[in-house]
Amino acid sequence: MNSGKTINYKMEISYDGTRYYGWERQPDRDTIQGKLESVLTVLNGSFVEVTGAGRTDAGVHARKMTANARLETNLSPDEIKAYMNRYLPDDISINRLVIASDRFHARYNAVGKLYTYTCYIGDEKPVFDRKFVTVLDFKPDIEAMRQAAVFLVGTHDYKAFCSNPKMKKSTVRYVDQIEILTKKDRLYLNFHGTGFLQNMVRIMTGTLLEVGAGNMEPGRVREILEGLDRREAGPTAPAKGLCLMKVDY
Repeated sequence: MNSGKTINYKMEISYDGTRYYGWERQPDRDTIQGKLESVLTVLNGSFVEVTGAGRTDAGVHARKMTANARLETNLSPDEIKAYMNRYLPDDISINRLVIASDRFHARYNAVGKLYTYTCYIGDEKPVFDRKFVTVLDFKPDIEAMRQAAVFLVGTHDYKAFCSNPKMKKSTVRYVDQIEILTKKDRLYLNFHGTGFLQNMVRIMTGTLLEVGAGNMEPGRVREILEGLDRREAGPTAPAKGLCLMKVDY
């Protein structure tokens, strides 16, 4: 069903990352990019590369990941979307698929991302959403966490919050908002910025939770940021609590 003309398509994707080794294609491992490419390659009749707005880590989820891919097909966008949802696993969904401009690039054109980290602070077990929350065994000091979060907002070198010690590119990033909210038995940490380093949101979360647990003073977070030493920051929070909520263009 090739049209002879290559068209660039933009898609918005939701996925439960529990059983995947992250977004990025890897040989002999299930990844989100790999699953998308395998389905589109069959549809297209030749290899299709899917470009995502970012690379979520193993076990991390997404409500609205954005990606683009170039196809040669006579099918309409709705037909492509239906085909993908028919053959993709049940834990990956194409929620929107449209024709994009030829120059649209999901990663290079992205100007912001919103991640939410969710913790469970109730007394019972979160049976039905246990794959998507991190259970805390303490009642966090929310105000102390908010005081600490202030130091992490702005343009900074976040080397202390990056899990890749061999990072050769700049570790300077811009985080314009960190919001910490509670709703019933959930604690939400919302991080918005132009881009994030490897495990950066999870390390910031782990550090803020150390403050919330009383193991670290809020002002210590500024010292860690300025010290540029990953060993001084808190632990990397579990992947399952993290979700990419949206990508801005």
